[in-house]
Amino acid sequence: MIRIDQIWLATEPMDMRAGQDTVLARVVKVFGEAKPHCAYLFTNKRGHRLKILIHDDQSIWLCARRLHQGKFRWVATIRGSHLVMDQDQLNALVQGLPWHRIGPSGVIRRL
Repeated sequence: MIRIDQIWLATEPMDMRAGQDTVLARVVKVFGEAKPHCAYLFTNKRGHRLKILIHDDQSIWLCARRLHQGKFRWVATIRGSHLVMDQDQLNALVQGLPWHRIGPSGVIRRL
């Protein structure tokens, strides 16, 4: 439906009352620019709300998700203000799963 080439995760929390223009301004502040076909993810301090801003080259989409139990697994110990995720990690994050264990860093190999 919407093409997403890169997924960026902000490591610092954001006020979830922010609307589309405020979130777009935050994307530009944290990531430097809002690139087409990219998704930018933010969470609140408590970690149970998530906002995703997607730029599809024609418009801006703002999506929100809230967990009624538990928290989104967020990375607060990463140096810098953001990191890149892949689609499998995004799918796990949105479901509240430990997404940081998916992908090249979580690979188990035979010794």
